[in-house]
Amino acid sequence: MSEEEQQISELLQRELKISAPSARMLVRRGIRTPDEARAYVRPSLGELHDPFLMKDMYNAVARLEMAVREGERILVYGDYDVDGTTAVALMYRFLSHLTDRLDFYVPDRYTEGYGISFRGIDYAQQQGCTLIIALDCGIKAIDKVEYARERGIDFIICDHHTPGDTLPKAVAVLNMKRQDCGYPYKELSGCGVGFKLVQAYAIRHGLKESDFVDLLPLLAMSIASDVVPMTGENRILAYFGLRRINKAPSPGLKSLFRVAGIGEEGRHITISDLVYRIGPRINASGRMHSAIEAVRLLITNDPAEAEQLAEVINTSNNERREFDNTTRDEALQLLSQDPDNEKRFSTVVYSPGWHKGVVGIVASRLTETYYRPTIVLTRGDDGLLSGSARSVGGFDIYTAIDSCRDLLTNFGGHRFAAGLGMKEESLPEFKRRFEAFVAEHILPEQRYPTIHAEAEIAFSDIDYQFFNILRHLEPFGPDNPRPMFVTRNVINNHGTRRVGKQGEHLRFDVTDRTAAITGIGFGLGEAALHLQNGHSADICYELEENTYNGRTSVQMNVQDIHLIDN
Repeated sequence: MSEEEQQISELLQRELKISAPSARMLVRRGIRTPDEARAYVRPSLGELHDPFLMKDMYNAVARLEMAVREGERILVYGDYDVDGTTAVALMYRFLSHLTDRLDFYVPDRYTEGYGISFRGIDYAQQQGCTLIIALDCGIKAIDKVEYARERGIDFIICDHHTPGDTLPKAVAVLNMKRQDCGYPYKELSGCGVGFKLVQAYAIRHGLKESDFVDLLPLLAMSIASDVVPMTGENRILAYFGLRRINKAPSPGLKSLFRVAGIGEEGRHITISDLVYRIGPRINASGRMHSAIEAVRLLITNDPAEAEQLAEVINTSNNERREFDNTTRDEALQLLSQDPDNEKRFSTVVYSPGWHKGVVGIVASRLTETYYRPTIVLTRGDDGLLSGSARSVGGFDIYTAIDSCRDLLTNFGGHRFAAGLGMKEESLPEFKRRFEAFVAEHILPEQRYPTIHAEAEIAFSDIDYQFFNILRHLEPFGPDNPRPMFVTRNVINNHGTRRVGKQGEHLRFDVTDRTAAITGIGFGLGEAALHLQNGHSADICYELEENTYNGRTSVQMNVQDIHLIDN
């Protein structure tokens, strides 16, 4: 810490009557005053920015008001991933209280592809819709918006993806990443942009916070699954969304929690649950069949319908897992046959027979294996290659893809993830140029997985107050990671042992001579004998609550261990 940060830390210690490690955690999150600390640990919806600071918001609200007043038929249109489907559900649920002249549309991943489609606009015209609200897509749909305008259909676009040089000629283009948009927070999800339109309409019509509190769980799911920073407004919205999820989940979410195995009474749903248990199931609906099922699940108030749809979606997820594992194994085999694979700075892998619905998941799996920017491609029915990109360590993969834009038929996304398409004959040159760009621009520290420790602490520092402040830093996510701690020279207390079917995990029961603590280290079973023989180790770990037989305690989740011979 700098000298200034140390002084701030000491101020927070005195004013808030907290320990030094607790104060340092707050300082590392940009907190500079006791009032800022109190606001951070007790978020408020009153801290949300005025939605009318967003460019075109007045136009969007005025057009929506006219549609409701005149009884126009409105089509809510969104992408087929978690962000898109939650955005559609959020807007549909809100508007259903204002009008019954309402419909929704999600494009088919395989026959229409990402974003606004001509088929979707034709559907709107057939249904008599004169206004389309596009969510999590549309920022580059210049020709589609013009096609709709020629047919008497207006667009309001709510998107968070990086705009191109020219914006569509919609009635309103809501996107805080527009160069001419002064909205203070730039990292909203697509669902978050849709929420700002809802918030603006609510302000204009004197609606209360209670009128849209049921929408906040959808925002939490969007923020968790779309890998947007867990800072600013995202953190506030995720915080209140999680509270609502745990207090009064909708029938759809309740059924989804049940099939995901996290629906037992009294269990607290976390951001990690949304990321790893719920998000993949919603995504599987659009990957394997139709995302319409996911939207229907998220908007239904009928418990029986919710149960039926949750089972369908869970079956899609099981099917997705089979394709995922097969495709990952095939991709690893292809890469192993490349003599230069280990020297590369990026991964670009292609096979024509891979299922389009799992290439994004496989890209994520390959980044875990090789830890480098990764693109996985397959061939569509139109003969074009399409794929998904995933990044690592803060590297901006969108900019890398943009450097090859002349080789692409389409692309879109943000710095963490993107989608793209190209002709097959462009692939060799794309691989060469993408690799060259990554090699030139990736930083040395972005090429290897790194554990960033929050602080070095003693076990005696881990008291109730310390853990209480730790809990108030939630929800965790990108740019607000779960704190990682280091404790040195720990030794076996009396119960450290191997656990798991093959003894692959390590059950810690250790002391640093100031206090003792227990924990788990997945995949660290081989370290058991070292500790049992009286040797010491430095450990890096997260802290979490563990409930067993009705008793709740704080335990470690050890991420890494450095064995010391002594």
